[in-house]
Amino acid sequence: MFQPEYEQRLLRGLTGGRKEQLDLRCIPTRAGNQWARNFAIAPGDSSEMCENSAYACLLRNEYLDEQISCLENCKQGAELHAQTGDFKVPENNRIYGFANGDASPPLRTPFANISESSQRLLSISKRPVRRLPRRPYKILDAPELQDDFYLNLIDWSSQNTLAVGLGCSVYLWSAVSGQVTRLCDFNQEDNLVTAVSWHGDGRQVAIGTQSGYVSIWDAERQKEINRLDGHSSRVTALAWRGYRLASGSRDRTILQRDVRSPPTHITRCLRGHRLEVCGLQWSPSNRYLASGGCDNRLLVWTDDWPEPIYAFDEHKAVVKALGWSPHKSGLLASGGGSADRCLRFWNVLTGKQVQCIDTGAQVSNLAWGRDSAEIVTTHGLAQPQVIVWRYPSLKQVTRLTGHTQRVLHLSVSPDNESVVTGGADETLRFWTVFTKQQTPKEPNSVLSLYQSIR
Repeated sequence: MFQPEYEQRLLRGLTGGRKEQLDLRCIPTRAGNQWARNFAIAPGDSSEMCENSAYACLLRNEYLDEQISCLENCKQGAELHAQTGDFKVPENNRIYGFANGDASPPLRTPFANISESSQRLLSISKRPVRRLPRRPYKILDAPELQDDFYLNLIDWSSQNTLAVGLGCSVYLWSAVSGQVTRLCDFNQEDNLVTAVSWHGDGRQVAIGTQSGYVSIWDAERQKEINRLDGHSSRVTALAWRGYRLASGSRDRTILQRDVRSPPTHITRCLRGHRLEVCGLQWSPSNRYLASGGCDNRLLVWTDDWPEPIYAFDEHKAVVKALGWSPHKSGLLASGGGSADRCLRFWNVLTGKQVQCIDTGAQVSNLAWGRDSAEIVTTHGLAQPQVIVWRYPSLKQVTRLTGHTQRVLHLSVSPDNESVVTGGADETLRFWTVFTKQQTPKEPNSVLSLYQSIR
């Protein structure tokens, strides 16, 4: 306790005789702080963890002089500092600066006193946490759904009708009314259905058969309108491009035909696979045709060249799962069978593999989200499940389980919010996996051209 007179003289000495209030601040010592422990990010995917992660990144930027501009790099920075033990506070830190006569002008922006990396970090809009239902919203029995990895037996049309190949028959299920109709029956021929694929308008459906021909049916009139011969073995993959249909077969060929032409007219015959062709898909621009086969090869074709422009051999098992990105031109995803288990991404503009991840189980199908940068994959054998991935981080959004045996088939709803999966357990399960892009609301203005006039 100072004497009053001594305290007054001391204050006069510190302030130079001015009668001003002295602004004293206490700066704590942080030399022994455990920065790696204090700023570590706990595992988890909840909204609270995301907020803590952003706060931890901000602190490390300002105290540890890091340059973290996104949450993906936050954990890596923490591990690096934990290994090196370098937790020195940078000299240019301004958070605990003293005020003096030469102080800088007042800040005009709320983030002007922090680093550029922190400004970018704070400017990132907070993504709401999306909680997907873990259970299917509908389950249908599918007796005689073949337990064959190489077949493609379900497809969802643009008219919201699901076509399913069961044994020797094809059934149609309306997602609007719930009505089930048997479209065709090949029992008299003892001919199994091996592939189904809807035309883009949702009125015609192509049906591949064990005998090797492709039957084209008008779904509204329930009438066969064409039968395309040419394959010497079963047809397991179909892909439409307008009224041109590509079909892949166990005879190792891919035939392209116009369904309006005579049945025997073949536009092109592509030979490149050494074994059965079980995957076909056109790119969104219809410029490229991707094909996968039991020879573990992924081929990419164009109309102006008789041979495949690319032949990718990195997969170590059957390539059935194929999907073109609707967001980035030339980006192709493919999945391998049980001896490969990898989800791979290719840039067909450069002919190079850009990403690869081991999924832990055979990949039977995949599909891209139309309104979100996400991918859904189906798996079998080791882990019969459905997985939703974010792209390009390839972090799992969720795992959906319910099938008791491997998941063999996949198709996406026309609104791109749901998928239907078919399993070897002879069930069809409907899941909500994607988010629908919300259209922005029109401003309510009297100057709007669509405002009603009175």
